[in-house]
Amino acid sequence: MDVWYQCEIPYPHVAQDVLDKAPSVRASLPNRYCDPKVAADLFEECIDEFLLCDERGLNVVAIEHHAGINSLLSANPMLVAILARQTRKARILSLGTLVTLRPDPVRLAEEYATADVISRGRLEIGFVKSGGSEMASSNMNALDNGERYWEAIDLITKSLTQHDGPFSWEGKHFTHRHVNVWPPAFQQPLPRMWSATGDASTSADVGRRGMVHALVLRGPDGTKASYAANRRARVDAGLPPSSTEKFAYAAMVAVGDTEEEGMRLGGKLLWFLNTSMKSAPQFGKFLAGGAPPEAAPMIYRTRPKASSTPPPGNMKPSMGGALIGTSPEQAKAQGILFAGTPDSVYQQIMDFYNFVGGFGHLVMIGRSGFMNHEETEKSINLFAREVLPRLKAIAPVTAGFNQAS
Repeated sequence: MDVWYQCEIPYPHVAQDVLDKAPSVRASLPNRYCDPKVAADLFEECIDEFLLCDERGLNVVAIEHHAGINSLLSANPMLVAILARQTRKARILSLGTLVTLRPDPVRLAEEYATADVISRGRLEIGFVKSGGSEMASSNMNALDNGERYWEAIDLITKSLTQHDGPFSWEGKHFTHRHVNVWPPAFQQPLPRMWSATGDASTSADVGRRGMVHALVLRGPDGTKASYAANRRARVDAGLPPSSTEKFAYAAMVAVGDTEEEGMRLGGKLLWFLNTSMKSAPQFGKFLAGGAPPEAAPMIYRTRPKASSTPPPGNMKPSMGGALIGTSPEQAKAQGILFAGTPDSVYQQIMDFYNFVGGFGHLVMIGRSGFMNHEETEKSINLFAREVLPRLKAIAPVTAGFNQAS
């Protein structure tokens, strides 16, 4: 199993009374509440933490969000370029530039190819469907979000694999008369591609395409169901079954010398859920077209649908959208936080791994909220020294799809 370190570089330094009064802390909170000097310090600390991961044998993840306290990373390619030059061993996952918000996928292909060359072949390309606040910030329409997503991926793929001169593209959403990317990507035929999604339809598409399928804070039931949809699609298409190398799970991870220390740090990570997820209705589930029609029953459900298979140990089904107000104990029980001593964290990860059918990549969200630089570095070092070797010993496994999954 490979492990990837993620920090969204959040900005928690806004007065609580401002956050309480604001209808949304994403998309519409005025940027006068962000001090550029404080932001510069945060970037310096967090980039140093990425470089520590490079030294300790962890891979790194660069994400992207827009116009909110949850993340200062509104320009993913800039961080990817920095990491491509400054790291030496780590693979770099761009998870990712929000392709449905960018009017020119060919420009993205150029950015990816350049970063892959600078890193000498260490880039991995991840795609994420845009959320409501991102769509508002970028003046995009949610109604054709899914169509734009796959067409952009197809155009980027062709742009990175075409080596015989210019080609033209006449699609439904993108038109290019002359595409000829220089330099080509360092990795041939192209860097490995990921897609972060949880809905059944997109999970099936990811399976058929053979991309790495990433689930973020989805909990045991949602993750197991999405992986099953992926595997079922490959069987139905007559494709060979995927190994665990094609599956990834992202969760918050905090490691301490004691259970109490790990849980205390885990509580700091939960700022991401309890504070930075506050969003006005027009940026969320009420945004027309933001989800497929078949997802509507779950979006508007007031309680999570009961699982037919109990999660492992004391783990409970995740609560979907009802994450604000989650305690460390609840988050741990829902499989969205792995926290405690190194031995405890390893066991939590393995319980989750076994329940969902295995995965080859753990994305550890290792800093958020008021977790400081020293705490973060200690957690990274403990994880790298005492948890990572045990996870890296887990080899990829290929298992046939079980219709009962």
